[in-house]
Amino acid sequence: MENAPVRAQWRAQYLMSALLGPALAAADVPGGNPDVDPAAATAAAAAAAAAAATETGTAAADAGSDAVAPARPFVLVPLIDVDPNSGASFGVIPTWLHTDGDQQIRQIVAPDVNHSPNFGFGGHARMLSYPSEDTQWSIVAGGQQRVERLFDYEVQTGRLRNTLWAFDASVSYDREGTPRFFGIGNRTPENHETNYTAQQRLLRASLRLNLDHELQLAYTIRVRGFDVLPGALDGVDSIETRFPHVTGLGNINEILHRVQLSYDTRDDSTVPRRGAAWTAYGGFASAEGVLGSALYREIGLDWRELWSPGARDTIAAHVATRYLAGDANVPFWALSALGGDQSEPGDSMPLRGFGTGRYYDRDAFVTNLEYRRKVLALDILATHIDVELTPFVDVGDAFAGSRTSPVRDLHHVVGLGFRGIARPFIVGYVDFGYGSQGVAAFTGINYPF
Repeated sequence: MENAPVRAQWRAQYLMSALLGPALAAADVPGGNPDVDPAAATAAAAAAAAAAATETGTAAADAGSDAVAPARPFVLVPLIDVDPNSGASFGVIPTWLHTDGDQQIRQIVAPDVNHSPNFGFGGHARMLSYPSEDTQWSIVAGGQQRVERLFDYEVQTGRLRNTLWAFDASVSYDREGTPRFFGIGNRTPENHETNYTAQQRLLRASLRLNLDHELQLAYTIRVRGFDVLPGALDGVDSIETRFPHVTGLGNINEILHRVQLSYDTRDDSTVPRRGAAWTAYGGFASAEGVLGSALYREIGLDWRELWSPGARDTIAAHVATRYLAGDANVPFWALSALGGDQSEPGDSMPLRGFGTGRYYDRDAFVTNLEYRRKVLALDILATHIDVELTPFVDVGDAFAGSRTSPVRDLHHVVGLGFRGIARPFIVGYVDFGYGSQGVAAFTGINYPF
């Protein structure tokens, strides 16, 4: 359970809302058209708002207009975030968008004041910078009245793979009060739900060698301290009361070394419509950096394929699997996990009818299929935004042994997503998935896979 999805959630939920008011007005939803379902219209506008919050001038630039003086538009808008584990949070975000003379977004300053149903009022200071398409960085710090605290700094350069070397790194402290644990296995019952407070300190760096534009070899080192503390949610049992002997309670420090080989022929890294991307990786984690005290070893594969049968249509497929070897007493938070809305090699695999980390076991397998259909084009604050309607299917399985068939006992999810796209940087989404536990809703930045 890496904390990258947690950090992404914080950035996503605020940027998803950043221009919600103007987007709703420009899209004339949900109140104007009686034939439009209000929930669907609001979701589409929220996804479009995420894209609008990140780029304001591509339409004028693409039309060949003269460069204008840098601008700093300001918008005060509502914050709305919904997540299966966290519930619904609300607040306001004063947002400054700093653009250059070509009307390209170069910096976003977006502090917030919010209210969580679980942890009271809170706020964050936040800045995202886009010096070029090849380099970006972000920093965020804040917390709630109770329990939750966050600091995160990330930097990435060489995104376009046009140079020999690329590099990205992050440093973070994250104290989150909403994670759930239901036990280990693929059929853990819903009434075994427990809560814990996850406290992480993390330093990660990746050095990437571009063998050519498509083929990349990378080495990642991640130093992490992970504390599993008593739960903080009313009405949900704390993890130690139901699972007092599960491995991973208390404090564990680890150093992970991972090597991965990736091959990427997609036509765009942010808004791809055709091509393939696969990543094969392997690594080991040790306690306190001592090679003889290995916590676990991992191998995995992540494969993505896209086809465009028509000008408005994209079919996207994703298959991922992860296997753990070594000590039987792997901390539960380091096991392979199913649930949530984002796919990252070596991390939780998306199963959008369930919250993040719903099912844990040593090994896991997931397949996702989406049909992305462009249904609407909007011009908001001089930005051209495409809105996609996306039905999807997710299936996945968590299992305990390498000899077990990964498709023996699959969970099934069907759902519908709304995507707002402002090229070249941002995709915002709102996804609704239906599984055996009912409906789950997610918001975020970038495609789920």
